[in-house]
Amino acid sequence: MATEVLVLGNFFPSVMTDLKENFSVLHMQNADELAKLDDEALANVEGFATFGWAPSDVIDRMPKLKLISSFGVGYDGVAAEYAASIGVVVTHTPNVLNDDVANTTIMLLLATMRRLIEQNQYLRDGRWVNEGNAPLTRSIAGKKVGIVGLGRIGEAIAHKLSVFNCEVVYHSRNQKPDVTFVYYGNLVSMARDCDVLIAITPGGPATNKLINKAVIEALGPQGTLINVARGTVVDEAEMVAALQDGRLGSAGLDVFEEEPKVPEVLFDMNNVVLTPHVASATWETRQAMSDLVVENLTAYFDKGAPVAPVPESDSLLNS
Repeated sequence: MATEVLVLGNFFPSVMTDLKENFSVLHMQNADELAKLDDEALANVEGFATFGWAPSDVIDRMPKLKLISSFGVGYDGVAAEYAASIGVVVTHTPNVLNDDVANTTIMLLLATMRRLIEQNQYLRDGRWVNEGNAPLTRSIAGKKVGIVGLGRIGEAIAHKLSVFNCEVVYHSRNQKPDVTFVYYGNLVSMARDCDVLIAITPGGPATNKLINKAVIEALGPQGTLINVARGTVVDEAEMVAALQDGRLGSAGLDVFEEEPKVPEVLFDMNNVVLTPHVASATWETRQAMSDLVVENLTAYFDKGAPVAPVPESDSLLNS
């Protein structure tokens, strides 16, 4: 009998085709639909494909569960530690999205500092004709940029920043021995020394409101904050207040604290550029991420070795 896999959400058609070729697939559209399903229907589920959501109570409904294959590099919505404690491996889809997330970061940085949205509207409103040249903006060339969370995506961002002759420094929980960038153990000190702060650290309790009032004020009225991590990494209320009263210069934001809700006060700010959590949202990258969801499942059930396990699962695979 084929291994049974629960699929939650609307994956690309190719994912469903590939999974159905290898597994017996139970497909639920959303969490509400799953909640209505009786436990007997989940009794033989061994694999779970999900868009970054697998709380402990849902895991407990699948007594034979062996692997959770989560779409996305972030998995703060998956109870990974709990899963590991009961022998369930968790995987995610890192690396294949590095380039597009880094590109989006640079796009946000350029659009924010060069006031792209404001300049576009200046022209469309006829102000170039009636009022003359638009106000000057700021270059990113030569700026000191602090990266909060120098993982693989952070390193990809740093590499792209080198094209603009930016000085890159970083803050993370631990100093990395294999990089040449200057390390700051204190985030406030780094923010004070930088022109730009880029957040690309994982979400979750450990980084909740890591970029707080002190960090924002240290970045200052000429500083730019770019967030492509998780909305919870930034104290959103403090950031909004600082943007309103000039204690923070500008912000480029792809993520928000209560998505898809965004503080409406940001909509009319010329010093803010907003995108709806689209850093990895290209056809090419989302296809690669989707393929990796399938690869993690097939590699685990064929060979016992998924392609991209999360760190919490290492002990289960290395024992």
